[in-house]
Amino acid sequence: MPLFYQKNINQHTKLAIWKIEEEEIFFHHVAIAQREITHAHKRLQHLAGRYLLQFLYPSFPYNEIEITNTKKPFLSNKNLHFSISHCGNYAASIVSTTHNVGIDIEISTEKIYALANKFLHQEEISSHQINIHAPTEGLVNYLTLLWSCKEAVFKWWGKGSVNFSEMICIEPFTYADNGVVQVYFKQQLLLLEYIVFDNLCLVWVITE
Repeated sequence: MPLFYQKNINQHTKLAIWKIEEEEIFFHHVAIAQREITHAHKRLQHLAGRYLLQFLYPSFPYNEIEITNTKKPFLSNKNLHFSISHCGNYAASIVSTTHNVGIDIEISTEKIYALANKFLHQEEISSHQINIHAPTEGLVNYLTLLWSCKEAVFKWWGKGSVNFSEMICIEPFTYADNGVVQVYFKQQLLLLEYIVFDNLCLVWVITE
């Protein structure tokens, strides 16, 4: 079974990563695509993320998922809070019975260099001592983690209209294989947790 990672964060909140190795039919006994997705691999990602919801909570009402105009999936009854992310051959989901959540998963690639000046404020680039023009070993993973932090906040927020460089500020921290990052969003302090698996980065945020 390609369950890549699972974590019970507390008695109310669980998350998991699925490594997609199956054909599409594998997911059909639990999940079906809720919208038309013509790209086969994107459809697999969509199905795997929703499969994980019921993997984490077998009674998850998959068929009751609605989509906001900002493309955030949600349950109108608010009994369960959840977030889904996917990249490459991986899907990640987080589900909580009590807390608002957001999750993001990213694969590190050098393409992140071209994005850095777009999602990071110049003050962040300075405070994190980032030199895009003279990359050091591990900078790709570090920048990917910063991007993933902002994506997780965006998904937690779920209301769209977020300027990543201006509205989400990541405080400097000591980079490691896992840890906690302090992030300010609209003057609210959020504590994000992360794990780095080689070139794969997972970030999640939980609030009351």
